[in-house]
Amino acid sequence: MQLVLIGLSHKTAPVEVRESIALNTNDQRAIFKYAHADERVREAVIVSTCNRSEFYLVVNQNCDVNALFKDLVLNRLSEFGGHESCKKAKSSITEPVKKPKRTTENIEDYLYFKSGEAVVQHLFKVAASLDSMVVGEAQILGQLKDAYDLAFDCGVTSRVFNKLFRLSFETGKRVRNETDIGSSAVSISYAAVELAKRVFESLEGRRVLLLGAGEMSELTATHMQAQGASEVVVCNRTYARAEELAEKFKGRAVDFDQRYEVLKQVDIVVSATAATEYVVTKDELASVVSRRRNPLFFIDIAVPRDIDPTCADFRNVYVYDVDALDGIVESNLAERMVEAAKAEVIIQEEIERFEKWLELMEVEPTIAAMREQAEALRQAEIQRARKHLGDLGQADLEAIDRLTQSIVNKMLHTPTSRLREASDGRKGVAVIETTRYLYDIDEEQDAQKGFRLIRSLLGKRPRAAGE
Repeated sequence: MQLVLIGLSHKTAPVEVRESIALNTNDQRAIFKYAHADERVREAVIVSTCNRSEFYLVVNQNCDVNALFKDLVLNRLSEFGGHESCKKAKSSITEPVKKPKRTTENIEDYLYFKSGEAVVQHLFKVAASLDSMVVGEAQILGQLKDAYDLAFDCGVTSRVFNKLFRLSFETGKRVRNETDIGSSAVSISYAAVELAKRVFESLEGRRVLLLGAGEMSELTATHMQAQGASEVVVCNRTYARAEELAEKFKGRAVDFDQRYEVLKQVDIVVSATAATEYVVTKDELASVVSRRRNPLFFIDIAVPRDIDPTCADFRNVYVYDVDALDGIVESNLAERMVEAAKAEVIIQEEIERFEKWLELMEVEPTIAAMREQAEALRQAEIQRARKHLGDLGQADLEAIDRLTQSIVNKMLHTPTSRLREASDGRKGVAVIETTRYLYDIDEEQDAQKGFRLIRSLLGKRPRAAGE
């Protein structure tokens, strides 16, 4: 058997290519149906998001993976409808929504192919969010679980992927629990929340004003509400849009001309309008500040800027523009890369754990073959002995059976115990190979049963004694 991965991601393909191969749940079910009927495929899992489409497969040892991928996916793209989240993202930009063109043209130029241990390493990095567009983001682990659950429900996973993907989930959890890879803000919207918490310590009960109703303002307000902000007020030149956005936050909309009046009531202002001049000036703000005791925090993410930077001259008024937030993001990205190095150590430990499990999978068939061989010899010797012993009663036959079974069990007890112990160490494969040689266990027969996993799945030669 071979463990292989075929895929493309944000690292190798632009969004228009990723859209063309993104697959929704029904598309994946269709592929799984074809895979289930294809004798070349043993197991399959598809991970398809807007940032990646990856096909994890366990296939026959001599399978032409390129031909298989064309048969299962590329030649069937025209049948598929497209990933829902990709279509939603597209609809927010362009109306009316057009169905992404499904074509195999040039897709192969963007694909990457991995096999053996490289597949395990890649999957664990994906689960740990080291391969994400934003290193340390938490969403990918849930997406991996959904992908595995669908494949499991469709009956296209078995012992290898059931173990491998569950270990990948544990790897992702370990990385998040044992490192700080997800603790620092690496987006403008979340960096704004981090800054606000420095000013107020806690956002519980704080009131937020959105000047402008764009996507960035909405995302920033979403993070703030998640941190405990009690009210969101939306102030936009188009009042209908202000009402629409305010409804999402169960907040209220106000006329744009009323913004200075609202500034007397709120704690945090997120501004991202398309204005070419300041929408909050120092002169106009003076009368507002004179009536306030609490800090007023401006997050100006507009370019050109919305907030007159000299507003920060007032006591208890804080103004941060997009450059200040970018600095925080860059600093935190550097911190995350330090944590990513720690995550790599965890990933390597989990890869070794998977390898040990595969080695144990080789031990059990070897032990079973030893016992089958011993049982066959025992039965043959009993039959031969009965010819010389003449007629025996049932009690005598049962006594002979118990005696020979006991001898076989005692003879095999130490070898099987030592085999299981060795499977967890560096010499495990060498001990297994030696045992199979001494007991003359047929490797070709076991290969057909799928037991030679270390060499075939991970693409490795068995380790020699002492390695």
